[in-house]
Amino acid sequence: MNSLSRQTLSLDKLSPEIEDFSMSNLAMIVAASTNDVIGVDGDLPWHISADLKRFKRLTMGHHLIMGRKTFESIGRCLPGRTTIIITRQLDFEFAGAQIAHSIEQAIELASGDSLPFIIGGAEIYALAMPHVSHIYLTRVHQKIDGDTLLPEIDWKHWEMVKTSTEESPAEKPESPSPEATGGPDFTFEDYQRIK
Repeated sequence: MNSLSRQTLSLDKLSPEIEDFSMSNLAMIVAASTNDVIGVDGDLPWHISADLKRFKRLTMGHHLIMGRKTFESIGRCLPGRTTIIITRQLDFEFAGAQIAHSIEQAIELASGDSLPFIIGGAEIYALAMPHVSHIYLTRVHQKIDGDTLLPEIDWKHWEMVKTSTEESPAEKPESPSPEATGGPDFTFEDYQRIK
């Protein structure tokens, strides 16, 4: 894992248009291991069915903002959601998706949505962080070898508003086991930016 590098950006390295955006509702949704790995070889390093169900429930009816590589790993527009792809490729097109060439342009395309979601990858998370008001984190309780890390988050600016290990108390055991959940142990953590 020596080739890993954490994406860190300071505000002065971001687009000058950042000052034109006020903090509004913009969510980041991500699953990360205890050592902040979010991907390996362009894919998720685990399969957690409860996390996939939560992702669908939270994002249904909303805009999904993602980088081109994340979109290509999914391979299609997800039903019931509006796909916005951020890419540097000026000629990139995909039927059914909206294309943006900056995080600011993507946010503008989603401006009519009450809570658009940033869904990856690492560079898009880092670029979006100054705009994000909510983080929906699935913390996977394992150290994972991977090649993509969650960008560093300054947690002193965030308040945990909810944590749980179950999607529905009637359906899930209190402490999910890998066998019961379709993957490693995990916790859902919801954060709001401290104003």
